[in-house]
Amino acid sequence: MILIEQALDIIRIQNIQKTIIEADLTGAQGCYLAEEIISPFDLPSFDNSAMDGFAVSGQSDTYKIVGEIPAGDSSEHTLQPGEAMRIFTGARVPKQSTAVVMQEKTRVENFVLFIEGTVEAGQHIRRKGNELKAGHSVFSPGHFITPATVGMIGSLGMDKMKVYKKPDIRIITTGNELIPPGNPIIEGQIYEANSFALHAALRQYGFNSREQVHIRDDISSIREGISKFLDCSDVLLISGGISVGDYDFVRQACVEIGITELFYKVNQKPGKPLFFGRKQNRFIFALPGNPASSLTCFYIHVLPFLQKFSGAAKTGLKRIDIPAANDFEYNSDRPVFLKANIENEAVTILDGQSSSMIHSFATGNALVFLDGPQNVRKGDRVQAILI
Repeated sequence: MILIEQALDIIRIQNIQKTIIEADLTGAQGCYLAEEIISPFDLPSFDNSAMDGFAVSGQSDTYKIVGEIPAGDSSEHTLQPGEAMRIFTGARVPKQSTAVVMQEKTRVENFVLFIEGTVEAGQHIRRKGNELKAGHSVFSPGHFITPATVGMIGSLGMDKMKVYKKPDIRIITTGNELIPPGNPIIEGQIYEANSFALHAALRQYGFNSREQVHIRDDISSIREGISKFLDCSDVLLISGGISVGDYDFVRQACVEIGITELFYKVNQKPGKPLFFGRKQNRFIFALPGNPASSLTCFYIHVLPFLQKFSGAAKTGLKRIDIPAANDFEYNSDRPVFLKANIENEAVTILDGQSSSMIHSFATGNALVFLDGPQNVRKGDRVQAILI
């Protein structure tokens, strides 16, 4: 059994053969950049109006209106002192403009503009290069592409970018007692939900599982299933069958088909029976079957690996120090991830911390990490992992 940080270190040092592909603006969101984005020109590329109003020259109470400039007009205009032009958001500002006055602060009578208040030099003018200069580094490789990233790259005139290909992922669940939701069950059976939870967790962070299959607790079936789906996957996630019970065959099957064990069992709660292995450039995580254990292992160990595989500059979930909103006593000597909920700038450690309980996971939005026995008192600062 290894420590949490040892497990994370093993995940970090894996040499992965990343694939670079080209994505267009509609398909790049959720990927990680594989190239540096350099601004090809100043942004804005010309002085333009930040709002609808009037461009004015000089500082006065009244101006003579001499024209109008709609957005997209490429003509070059020049104002003389005391002159004004009607202008619209994004339109090119005339030369010698002192400011743009928003239309709500103006009144027009017989082509004369009257100003309410004072004209401040430069107000409501977006200056050329104010946001970016030509040649400026906008994004570095490994940057996570958000909708704003897509908008920024599009505003630079680029319709394509190089990104890292995301891994092909498949999910296997094991267990004779598991029945798909929507079917009748008898006593002794339970509904299989881990594959759905893992699939949803993948989608939450921009990944996807191509296929989810269920295999009964039979060594030959498990061995055949792992071999088949690993051959067509970059990352294979297995839920269940990895502990030490008489019907837990996953680890044995992995060894028999030539998967190199990188670690097995992590000193944490929940999620101790976690297996990580690889076969050439294909990887496998065998997660515990208990729902809370499975999701905890995903957030703490699997997600950073998927981000690394996808070219992320930074991996893992955000961690913050935050005051506890309630008392909580933890007596085990094993480090623990506690289901919790952050609200009103404090975190509540929830009831229902058993590894089999998922309801508290569903009502929470964080995990509180304690590295050993601890009596948490309201107001104590604890480490919370945002999920």
